[in-house]
Amino acid sequence: MTDLDRFVGQDGRDAQIEEVARRIEAEGITYIYYQFVSVTGRIMGKGVPAPHWRTIARKGFQLVYGSTANLFIDRHGDYIGYGPEARELVGLPDVETFCPLPWDKKVARVFCTLFRGREEEENGGSFLTSDCRGNLKRIHDEFTAATGLHLRAGCEPEMMWLKTDADGKPSVEGKTKPYCYHIDQFSELQPIIHKVIDYSQQMGLDMIQGDHEDAPGQLELNWNFDKAELTADRLTTYRQICRQVGRETGTFACFMPKPFMGVSANGCHHNISLWQGDENMFLPDTDNPRLPGKIGLHAIGGVLEHLRGLSALTSPTVNSYRRFADAGFWAPIFADWGFQNRTTALRISAPGRFEYRSVDSAVNPYLSMAGLLVTMRDGLDRNLDPGQPEERNIYEAIAGGKQVRRIPTTLGEALDELEGDETVRQALPGDMYRVFMHYKRDEWERFISTVSDWDVQEYLDVLP
Repeated sequence: MTDLDRFVGQDGRDAQIEEVARRIEAEGITYIYYQFVSVTGRIMGKGVPAPHWRTIARKGFQLVYGSTANLFIDRHGDYIGYGPEARELVGLPDVETFCPLPWDKKVARVFCTLFRGREEEENGGSFLTSDCRGNLKRIHDEFTAATGLHLRAGCEPEMMWLKTDADGKPSVEGKTKPYCYHIDQFSELQPIIHKVIDYSQQMGLDMIQGDHEDAPGQLELNWNFDKAELTADRLTTYRQICRQVGRETGTFACFMPKPFMGVSANGCHHNISLWQGDENMFLPDTDNPRLPGKIGLHAIGGVLEHLRGLSALTSPTVNSYRRFADAGFWAPIFADWGFQNRTTALRISAPGRFEYRSVDSAVNPYLSMAGLLVTMRDGLDRNLDPGQPEERNIYEAIAGGKQVRRIPTTLGEALDELEGDETVRQALPGDMYRVFMHYKRDEWERFISTVSDWDVQEYLDVLP
């Protein structure tokens, strides 16, 4: 049997399909988005009238392989990842993710797992390895099989709500002033917040807290942590919700990491812990209540060991590295860890979890979670010691003589580090590594082959 056959033949799946069919009829749903996530985190897929639910659920839909790379052309005019001669993928819905859209009750969405075509000569019906969402599930299953542990994660999705002009085009101007934790600025965004929370709760996000951050129009709303793949799905859903709320309120939901200099960027810190069943294995197991248990320490050691290569996945755009260049706004650029220390890449944010900070709002969470899993597994396998936690401001510690590696300063440097890190590359199995590197190398080359306003201002009159 192929992977596709086993997926379709899962115990209980036919009953789930029929239950959704009854919901479609009872709730008057007329249209369904069959969606998946591309290499850059974009939501891709097809829309199909709801009466075809049973057929799509059992046979799937077809779409070109290149859709997993946004069907994007590189600077030389070649399609990224897959050319026009490539076969078509088969997408099959993960039935449990079926959910009506609260802003349009006649439309529902369902996440899909991707496969190679049934009729392909090589590996027909196998999992498509450029499916980042499917990869995360499989990498997590392998991690659990090898260690008996699973990853639970929460994220802190910072973003900026920008003004739009009369034509609805976004401007680089926030809706509020850059006052961090200021309730009055938070209140100014309350009409937006109400809609985002209402839609999020209807789509299964357990919203827990939020605040106004310290950039113009910058908002962070959080939901409860869960298994890694569920948190990744919820971040994807949250982004979809925010874009819709922007349309309804005449604002622009901006997830660009650094649209403004001189104020904080948009991070997306990942708070993570490893569990054995319902037991948190990061909790302290010594007399020191602040020191993680042995499993936590080795996991931290693995992440620190591979932080430079991991940066290509967690800070994945050219603009991401503006965040690290704009000093003084708590962006973590050094591969160290500490207790409640916001100058290090990892901090113990509470007993039983640590916060990975070198990640921003443009992250593809399926890739970042996969990267954390493979690097933590390396730390566990090799019993890596992260050293003593740094209690000092890391800049003062370095001025005092401490030797600490920093993360890459550009996307190009991060991609070089990824190429040389076989452990992190395990997070990009099969076609995924080739597609990711093609896309991101092209992004970097397009940037360095572009003359910017800064170039003109700096060099137009440089000589004699």
